[in-house]
Amino acid sequence: MEIGPRPPAGPPAPPPATGPDRPGPWPVVAAALVGGWTVLVTVLGQVVGWAVDQAMLVAGLDRAVPVWPLVALGTVLLVGAPTLALALLPRSPAIRATGRAWLAGALVLGALTALRAVPPVHQEAYLAALTGTAALLAVVLGGLRARRAASAIGAAPGGVRRAPETLLAVAAGAALLLPWAVLGALGGALETLLAGLAAAALGVLAGVLLDAAFWARFDAGPARLVLVGGLVAGVVLLLLAAGAGHSGAQLPALFLLPPLGFALAALRAAAARAGRPVGPVPARWLVGLGVLGPLAFADPDELTVLLATTRDVPFWVAVATGAAFAVAVLVAVGYGVLLARPRAGAPSRRVAAVVATALLAAVALGYVVPGQPGLHGDRLLVVLREQADLTGIPAGAPGRAGRDARAAEVYRRLVATADRTQAQLRRELTRLRLHPTPYYLLNAIETDGGPAVRAWLSGRPEVARVLVSQRLRPLPAVAPPARGTLPAPSGPAWNISLIGADRVWSELGVTGSGVVVGASDSGVDGGHPALAAGFRGGDDSWYDPWAHTRTPNDQGGHGTHTAGSAVGREGIGVAPDARWVGCVNLDRNLGSPARYLDCLQFMLAPFPFGGDPFTDGRPARAPDVLTNSWGCPPIEGCDAGALRPATAALAAAGILVVAAAGNTGPYCGSVADPPAPYPDVLTVGAVDRARQLTRFSSRGPATGGAAKPDLVAPGADVLSAFPGGGYATLAGTSMATPQVAGVVALMWSANPALVGDLERTGRILRETATPAGVRPDDPEAPRCGGDADLVGAGVVDAYAAVRAARAG
Repeated sequence: MEIGPRPPAGPPAPPPATGPDRPGPWPVVAAALVGGWTVLVTVLGQVVGWAVDQAMLVAGLDRAVPVWPLVALGTVLLVGAPTLALALLPRSPAIRATGRAWLAGALVLGALTALRAVPPVHQEAYLAALTGTAALLAVVLGGLRARRAASAIGAAPGGVRRAPETLLAVAAGAALLLPWAVLGALGGALETLLAGLAAAALGVLAGVLLDAAFWARFDAGPARLVLVGGLVAGVVLLLLAAGAGHSGAQLPALFLLPPLGFALAALRAAAARAGRPVGPVPARWLVGLGVLGPLAFADPDELTVLLATTRDVPFWVAVATGAAFAVAVLVAVGYGVLLARPRAGAPSRRVAAVVATALLAAVALGYVVPGQPGLHGDRLLVVLREQADLTGIPAGAPGRAGRDARAAEVYRRLVATADRTQAQLRRELTRLRLHPTPYYLLNAIETDGGPAVRAWLSGRPEVARVLVSQRLRPLPAVAPPARGTLPAPSGPAWNISLIGADRVWSELGVTGSGVVVGASDSGVDGGHPALAAGFRGGDDSWYDPWAHTRTPNDQGGHGTHTAGSAVGREGIGVAPDARWVGCVNLDRNLGSPARYLDCLQFMLAPFPFGGDPFTDGRPARAPDVLTNSWGCPPIEGCDAGALRPATAALAAAGILVVAAAGNTGPYCGSVADPPAPYPDVLTVGAVDRARQLTRFSSRGPATGGAAKPDLVAPGADVLSAFPGGGYATLAGTSMATPQVAGVVALMWSANPALVGDLERTGRILRETATPAGVRPDDPEAPRCGGDADLVGAGVVDAYAAVRAARAG
């Protein structure tokens, strides 16, 4: 950086208000201990609060709303008491100023942290609350400190906003923002606007906390100002950072803001040497731009351990945080060396302006070229009050002919109801350029919009409720696809033998031919040797509403594994000669109500690539049984009844929906995420090799008191297909579910008259199931009720079920 010649001597810097400040050793030691304690309590509280949120999410439990208000209260009490003592007891004005600054920061942190009681799914509401609270705190604290700040600054000449110190603060803030612009992605328009306003409000608040009166206490010399004042300011900024963002989004700020205290101290030293007063403007710019990155370019919903297993959002946020932290340290050291040296010249305004302009241009260019330009906010799912009347549909002939007739009538009624009831609302949403996408399986419309649009839609008489339909933000680089590394089994896998499927093949000669299984998941590797021959083919057997791919593929591997357990060959699938069709409803392990609807709707009436589900659906091509190893929790936008009309319509059409109970055991009542709790869904839990209920398998009773799961199947260490031609071992109710779907395929292959007869099929499965055990050391089992809420009817028995189906 170019340093201009020293200017002629100007007016001297204002002296400290109370004269020389030379505290004894013990107050300094006390201040150091209080500072260390403040850092420890603050960081520990933020990490623990986020960890509790993630633990509740992984366990499938309701979000603990009081967690963050309790963290806020605990932090204020634990930090406030020693900092209050530091602000009142020592004689040293500098140490008292330190105590006052840290106490104010603790109170600010308490107020901002309590805002996280707002659910993360309502990010716009949280950002609006953050903006308002930070602005209010700035006004209140600014009013309380106005006189002291005025006496410290003195009469400020004009041009402070255009001073080189301000321009250097803008340059440093832009440098901090650059990694986020390149690696992150923005949300919706309103979300981005509110993130900018929140960052600006936090910047203003930082300027109030680190006002001229604060810096005046450390103005005995440049070295002391930077080293001591910068350290004290860093703790203040740590407290502010801990409240700057929803749960997870504040963690990057804990790394980024504290080093900026030294940079601000160096800017203060440079201004004092030049005889220029420096107000709160540099702090506003530097802190505001510093927090804008994590607030605007990262969705807190996506900073979750659910996405931490691959190079997904948590990985890229960590990379952006590391890069921005390195920038913050370089800025702190560089400004300290260049601006606070005893013989350093005054920074050149022209050079500072050029550097700031260049870095702001780099941010814009980085966002547009290597970044992910555009808006990628969540959408809304508008559920209409009127749903199609599916009563009185004739049963028709037994078997597939009757099933096809019922499916056609269900499709006709659903489409007619949606067309009639959605027409006006679709026109209005189109006129407002909100890009509506209609659905018929659930009479609903997905649309753009934030809280204002949601409130407007919720007030309409034809609307029952409005859900948030989550959408993941794009990544700077696609994670490498999953690959299987294990070889194929030498014979039937252990789980295949445990349920007797291999005996069905060898003794009964039934392998699932003539039956089609629909798999909705992360996708299917259509080229896998265990699955390639089973793909039904045609132009209506694959649908990818995320990436609109034309042929079966799978990046994550979960869908290939589950499809393999249902219909895979090489000894891994229950019904190896059944055919399959596929749909992608999970993107990077997360979905949304709309994407789940996309696939369920496709399974009722498949349509060709690029076709219109409303006019091009082919119910006669619907698969017979669906395997669904997924659930839609509140974090994805679903409520308890979100998909209820959809599964009811599929049941009315004679399509059997098999769904995973979930992996949120051992807690009672954990069969909660749609569609597992629904009565017309066959819900599957998991057992191990010893036929004992796994600890992770979700338990009933389901919502409303219904007994769930219906059945259990092997779900611990199940070997199945994985992308790339290899195999992998996974555990979960996801692995158990396709085995039950495969047993249904065997039953319907053995007796085609059972196709579409969901009641008799379910009865046979339950009556032929074998007992399942519960571990004696299972901590929750005694409180969950009887076996019906733990293992349902028992372990599915393919051999007995197929024999009963054939006899029927």
